[in-house]
Amino acid sequence: MKKTITILLGMVVIQHCASQMPVSWTYTAKKISNNTYEVRLKANISDGWHLYAQEQSGDFLGNPTKVKFNKHPLVMFSGKTKEIGKLEKTKDPVLEIESGYYSDEVEFVQKVTVKKNARTTVSGMIEFQVCTDEKCLPPAIVSFRVVVN
Repeated sequence: MKKTITILLGMVVIQHCASQMPVSWTYTAKKISNNTYEVRLKANISDGWHLYAQEQSGDFLGNPTKVKFNKHPLVMFSGKTKEIGKLEKTKDPVLEIESGYYSDEVEFVQKVTVKKNARTTVSGMIEFQVCTDEKCLPPAIVSFRVVVN
């Protein structure tokens, strides 16, 4: 009986945490030339929430978004991951710390070149934090996998 109650309680906690995630992600690849693609990681952010940008001031207290790509012998990564969206900036009136974030949606775009004319995948992880004006959720990590061909 104790085991059944523990399992049911665990399922309720997992469901509650899943329903609390105010960001959904989609992953695509867009061909821009012969063997060159843009890997696009799009965050759709629920109303009232915001997702921190990758670059923040040195005094920033939150967790900026980090996009990490797994190494692949057939894939070369060009430059830094860019952000496409409406960057909003705010300054905390008490701490006087500036932060940059996105509301509604943002795309993280990485240019990649496939070394051979072959179908392959680009994978990695995104570490991010979302907040409202009153609270922040703990940092989250999602893995992604995108087919490029």
